[in-house]
Amino acid sequence: MIRGCVVALLAVLAANAACTRRSDPPAPAAVKPSILLITLDTTRADAIGPEARGIETSAFNAVAARGRRFRQAYATVPETLPSHASMMTGLYPAGHGVHQNARYVPASAALLAEKLRAAGYRTAAFVSSFALAARFGLARGFDAYDDGQPAGGPERAARETTEAALRALSIDSGQPLFLWVHYYDPHTPYAPPEPFRSRFAANPYQGEVAAMDEQMGRLTQAFERQARGPVAVVVVADHGEGLGDHGEPQHGQLLYQSTMQVPLAIAGPGVEPAVIDEPVSTRRVFHTILDWAGLGADQSLRGRHEEVVLGEAMKPFLEYGWQPQVMAVAGRFKTILAGRLETYDLAADPGERHDLGSSAAPAGLRRSLDDYPAPSPDAARPPGNLDAEARRRLAALGYVGATSAPVVRRGAPRPADMTALFPVMEEAAALFAAGDFRRAIVPLRKILAADPYNLDAALRLATAHSTLGEEKEAAAAFENAGSIAPKSQDVRTYLALHYARTADWPRAIPLLEQVVAESPDRLTAVEALATLHARRGQAAMDQGRTAEALADFERARTLNPAGFTKDLELGVLYLASRRVTEARAALDRALASRPDDPMALFKRAQVSVLLNEPDARARIDRARQKADATTRVLIERERLFQR
Repeated sequence: MIRGCVVALLAVLAANAACTRRSDPPAPAAVKPSILLITLDTTRADAIGPEARGIETSAFNAVAARGRRFRQAYATVPETLPSHASMMTGLYPAGHGVHQNARYVPASAALLAEKLRAAGYRTAAFVSSFALAARFGLARGFDAYDDGQPAGGPERAARETTEAALRALSIDSGQPLFLWVHYYDPHTPYAPPEPFRSRFAANPYQGEVAAMDEQMGRLTQAFERQARGPVAVVVVADHGEGLGDHGEPQHGQLLYQSTMQVPLAIAGPGVEPAVIDEPVSTRRVFHTILDWAGLGADQSLRGRHEEVVLGEAMKPFLEYGWQPQVMAVAGRFKTILAGRLETYDLAADPGERHDLGSSAAPAGLRRSLDDYPAPSPDAARPPGNLDAEARRRLAALGYVGATSAPVVRRGAPRPADMTALFPVMEEAAALFAAGDFRRAIVPLRKILAADPYNLDAALRLATAHSTLGEEKEAAAAFENAGSIAPKSQDVRTYLALHYARTADWPRAIPLLEQVVAESPDRLTAVEALATLHARRGQAAMDQGRTAEALADFERARTLNPAGFTKDLELGVLYLASRRVTEARAALDRALASRPDDPMALFKRAQVSVLLNEPDARARIDRARQKADATTRVLIERERLFQR
């Protein structure tokens, strides 16, 4: 033991001596590379690269040839925003909390661009779809975040995005650059530009991929010429496309290879050319870029890191209440848990045609699936601050989210068993989002016939009848929705909105008060309740019931101060109730938005006299100057003005 202590002491002394000796000049720090991240929306692994059939993708192939190409790369979720959130945080959706499009990446999630900017990088992003608009949270850390679409549309073509990115490359700030460029083209509807439209007339999806690859070539070549220092490139897709495989036309519903296996290639310092067959997750793009930037090599794709790759598809669970879906991949095996366990040997059965069942599932994969947490059903509800324009643009992309939290129940359908319903659901959602409620009723009824506990379809059907003024049908549909989910806030909210459209609108107020008391951040209910209190307050004011009118107007303003438009009426009521100071504040707010309103000027002049304000005479003069036929008579009769 003594000998060990002596050895330790000698080691400490040697270290101290080394610190005090004149040291050799430090080795120069490695130059940080400029990094280009290209994300390809909706691009299948078999649609691009040297092994793709029927298409030549020279730009992707060039990156893959000088770096690493990963044959078994997997998205974390088959939807645009949550998949990109994983690449920008290094986390699975269960970690960053974004399971669907049209949600918000939480401020607590540290983003890749934030870390790179803190490390001295200039950061810029150019995205091609509204699904990645800055409002959804991924813009944090970028010096420039270009999410513009032509004429306010939901997407822009690869050529336009490339042109915008090339302009950014012409700026040299003296810093290494992190540039993220997102291409959206292969997303439905498939409409490639010429000459790809003619060349791929029989397969327009491939035409979109080919057109995108051409623009990727322009971008990578310009980046390599113009970026400062060494260059690193990552090309990866956010998810694939079903194209009918396993009954899925597009993506988002299932976890099979067509939508979860994606192309991934990296090239740059420390990357030797290779083809990797080990399964990897696209979330490790985050770690790889940090590695190049000198911020830690843990889980970098430049090294080897054995992992169980996970993924989820929670849209059917969050929108329809079907079974939640999680997948796990390791080695040659893939398992999917969705009500029951599916197991596939991907080496022998890459098309996942032969389910080997739960008994063939490796124990490690099963444990990983069991440990993966399903999101709360409340995550289904779209954010309250998603305005009508945002909903329109998302609907134009085919993203029409649920209107309610799902009914979670035992024996819920497995999404893979409900594929015949997918096109019906897409039709209903598109018609509903377009406001074509009459035509939406037919597919909504088909959905409920096949899936009677689908609360989202039940509420959409009730809302369609309500909007069309079909009160009897709407009442029956709302009764059905209430039987599906008796305690649902969503049912109460949409029933209240139905009443608000009818002569029974006062019945909506207690329903909404209950919802707002339980969920004060539920913006739809809050705004509707504020509107109805203002309506009831106006009715009470017209009937001379001052106290009731004041209570309703005050409640409306408390609920939604930014949307309150009855400050003039509130000021008049305060004045009538001899609450002069409060009248002044209300009338000042009214004049801030309508500075020449004759009645507001008249009432404010009255208040000014009652409060002995020094500018009372000027206010009276302005009221006379802006008077209309009504206030002119009132001004001449007002004794306060004659003092």
